[in-house]
Amino acid sequence: MRSPGFRRTCRQPLAGRDAGTPTSARQWRSTSIAALASALALTAVSACGSGDDAAQDGKTHITVNCEPPKSAKVDRSFFEQDLASFARQHPDIGVDAHDAFPCQDPKTFDAKLAGGQMEDVFYTYFTDVKHVVDINQAADLTPYVQDLKSYPTLQKQLRDIYTVDGKVYGIPRTGYSMGLIYNRKLFSKAGLDPDRPPTTWGEVRADAKKIAALGGGTVGYADYSAQNQGGWHFTAEVYSRGGAVVSPDGSKATVNTPEGRAVLQTLKDMRWKDDSMGSKQLLVINDVQLMMGSGKLGMYLAAPDNIPILVKEKGGNYKDLSLAPMPGGKGTLLGGDGYMFNKHDTPAQIRAGLKWLDHMFLTPGKGFLGDYARAKQHDAPVGLPEPRLFTGAADARDQQVKKANANVPVDNYQGFLTGTQKLELKIEPPQAQQIYSVLDGAVSAVLTKKDADIDQLLKDASGKIDGILARG
Repeated sequence: MRSPGFRRTCRQPLAGRDAGTPTSARQWRSTSIAALASALALTAVSACGSGDDAAQDGKTHITVNCEPPKSAKVDRSFFEQDLASFARQHPDIGVDAHDAFPCQDPKTFDAKLAGGQMEDVFYTYFTDVKHVVDINQAADLTPYVQDLKSYPTLQKQLRDIYTVDGKVYGIPRTGYSMGLIYNRKLFSKAGLDPDRPPTTWGEVRADAKKIAALGGGTVGYADYSAQNQGGWHFTAEVYSRGGAVVSPDGSKATVNTPEGRAVLQTLKDMRWKDDSMGSKQLLVINDVQLMMGSGKLGMYLAAPDNIPILVKEKGGNYKDLSLAPMPGGKGTLLGGDGYMFNKHDTPAQIRAGLKWLDHMFLTPGKGFLGDYARAKQHDAPVGLPEPRLFTGAADARDQQVKKANANVPVDNYQGFLTGTQKLELKIEPPQAQQIYSVLDGAVSAVLTKKDADIDQLLKDASGKIDGILARG
């Protein structure tokens, strides 16, 4: 999509990465990156030549990525509507939006940065920030954020993710945290109060046992244990108990701890002593969503964006689904995304990009993510508790507009909305996918082997994670 008056630039669209995956996984050889970067750099030179000026026609031109693909018709139309309104309000700025899904491809991300092919304003996951700064590919936005009207209204913990050594290198766009999705109908059937979900892991275990006792193939609690997803959930569960997967400086594993041991012991006890997790294991997200959507599962961990998937794709019903804060009361896993700026951007391009972000994503009740009335007209779910980006008066305004246009049962998520604010929110560890792969083995072992040795599993996992961190 080109805004009116757009002049073609030399940068080409990028392929992206699935926003649903836990984090980016950089598992390629540095020589391959270098070769690809060199090839891209040559392409950039031949395609652009010299003298390419971002403002030859009197406009400041920027390229941006993560426009929804044409196959996502509704999201694409929303994005184009917002681009057009931005062009009307800012005739001095030309925006070239590149579409891709997923929005960021970990196989080419570094190479495109190094090869000069990255857009002026580019999409990143929270876990990308420090790496992009470390390889010196991000513009320092600190002198310019005062021009971003919405910046002070954004949640500080999200702003801090894009702040490295006191300098601002990006702007958050969304933030999601993990909680406990549960089936209200099964809670009632098992004699549990659906308005009082479990708040501790002991209560999760007790409630799961009662739900599983309903019989008929009903499972009380399910968890992932394959394709790195078991390690992902292990991390969230350790956070919920106040633990961590790696040390604060990212140099050592911290899984062989009382918190890590408690995670595996609880899963093992629920599986083998209580028989509340069912006999089928090595589950991944789709398996668990199908169980919940069919009404055969009591509880599982997920972010709010799972709820419309359960309804629209897996046969669930909004009125039967509630979301509670993460059990344990000490922390939860935070994920999300935002935009960073190319280190080659001019000051004018940075200012233009910040105005674009303000217009598209960062105005309460408006824009691509916040125009709830428009979303409701297209039968998109309105009223989910996240993403929750703002704070103070801006948050109150956003919540007010959301509630006025809600088409899902917002009361079912109120506990999550208030309870999550009391938890420590932590992002994923460095080298997350490789670490998750290691932890998958520990989680799958306790769910498939009655005699699994938890102490040995954690000791082995700790050594392997230390090796991953040492390699960088």
